[in-house]
Amino acid sequence: MRVIDAAEQRQYMQEGDYEVYEKIGPPVGATSFHYHDFYEIIYIAEGQFASQVGEVTHELRKGDFLLIGRNTLHRYYPEEKKHDDSRRIILWVRDEMLLRLSGGDSDLSACFRDGSAVIYHFPLNYEDILSGFLMKLAMSELINDVDPQMRGVMDRGYLTLFFSYLNVLCARHDYIFADAAVMENSLVEEIDRHIATHMEEVITIDDLAEVVHLSKYYFVRRFKELTGVTAHTYLINRRLIRACELLKDGEEVMNVYGRVGFSDYSVFLRNFRKVYGVSPREYAREE
Repeated sequence: MRVIDAAEQRQYMQEGDYEVYEKIGPPVGATSFHYHDFYEIIYIAEGQFASQVGEVTHELRKGDFLLIGRNTLHRYYPEEKKHDDSRRIILWVRDEMLLRLSGGDSDLSACFRDGSAVIYHFPLNYEDILSGFLMKLAMSELINDVDPQMRGVMDRGYLTLFFSYLNVLCARHDYIFADAAVMENSLVEEIDRHIATHMEEVITIDDLAEVVHLSKYYFVRRFKELTGVTAHTYLINRRLIRACELLKDGEEVMNVYGRVGFSDYSVFLRNFRKVYGVSPREYAREE
């Protein structure tokens, strides 16, 4: 199985429409809020793990599956010494890949529809089935003397079986691990609400500090502690995520940048390319 260093900060696929790998130990390289335009599944194979999604921190244990939607701000939430023995398998997959695997007969991305992030804890027999397909997928590249095209067929088969079983189980809603939320942060929630409400307006750091009734200096420091990113970066990310939603809904590119609070298209274009690797027009065509 391909093992990636726990300090690895990469949050993009190197190639293709899916990627699966293993991480061991505290993932110290993913402690800042980040997001990506593909789905993510984290399976906790051993130990414990904690993930902050928006203003909510989720505590996970062995056997849990964390499903994270596209363009969802999330990060690893470090707890000293608690995650030293953590081992997890991570699957990244694009919506386009799930669409191809579905073949028009079903919707293999339906398991991500319940929200930005959902945790499931399945009975052991179901967990074994799902983790088995993940392990086969993760280890297929280690099989010698297999034609690359045949390996691709095998991988697509494992992916199809994994997501078929996963969607059947998720549709029951019996296995949602509702007790996993261990902390909600009202400061981040208030900031998030203010940005969403005033998205088209100029928003300054002073404005955000005033929303939560803190001095600018303390707010800047505290927000960075809670999210791992600056308030300015968080604001830009929220604007870009909203831009993607509008583009996906068919909004004209030249209307979008103003609706999400960018006063200049060139600034919007530069930030969009930096995150997504394509222009807003190219993104809209892909959607």
